Amino acid sequence: MAKPVTHGRGKVLVVLPTLGDRLDLLAITLETIEAQRSSVDLTLALVIPPAATEARALASKYGAVLIDDPRQGLTGAINAGIAARTDEVFYAWIGDDDLFRPGGLATLRDLLNANADAVLAFGGCDYIDPQGRTIAVSNAGWLAPVLLAWGPDLIPHPGTMIRLDALAAVGNFNVDYKYAMDLDVFLKLRKLGRFVWTRTSVSAFRWHPESLTVANRAASGAESEAIKRSHLPSPLRPLSPLWHVPIRWASQFAAKRVTAGALRLDRSGS
Repeated sequence: MAKPVTHGRGKVLVVLPTLGDRLDLLAITLETIEAQRSSVDLTLALVIPPAATEARALASKYGAVLIDDPRQGLTGAINAGIAARTDEVFYAWIGDDDLFRPGGLATLRDLLNANADAVLAFGGCDYIDPQGRTIAVSNAGWLAPVLLAWGPDLIPHPGTMIRLDALAAVGNFNVDYKYAMDLDVFLKLRKLGRFVWTRTSVSAFRWHPESLTVANRAASGAESEAIKRSHLPSPLRPLSPLWHVPIRWASQFAAKRVTAGALRLDRSGS
């Protein structure tokens, strides 16, 4: 692999949508974004309701560009953040309770800079409980793009960086999708260029009942299946339940294992 490039080669647009109702977790997320500035030139686009005054004041201390939530759900908020682009080259997303690991953005940026034909880079993602303790790690590496069209989506959105020009070429995120909007974009981007990866954890996803896809797992799964079916050749679409049903069971089993791990940590207090 090529040596890491120097700081400044490609500015990153970090999009952070929030309702501003979890100030303690938002503050932790903002700290991990601020820490990335030592190795990455970035713009933080915070999409937030106008009434969330405390959260807006907090984000302003971290130099965030404040964007009024367009009230089109999470997908619309992400697109609103992307629309704030000026001179940025790359896009990254983070939830308001998720984390970037130290050097995470630089790792992904360097992967893209070292691979001119790549449109997307992703890394490992730690699953953490509400207290920040690691429950499990997702680092499927090369297998994730292979499984994308028919299996589980193992490319973590908060551990992903995309070339903004490529994202614009596929029309950004489809507001018709509420849960799996990233899967739809990933499948479109595969037609434009390569995906590159590292098994190093670059982010952390906080696993708790309030997380959108965790609390709405059945709806998220159904939407993912519909998206994958829409990207299949027409003759194969009627056959998709043959692999979607076992994949659904496997995903439910994996989710139960992560939840069980979180409960064990909670009981042990470690």
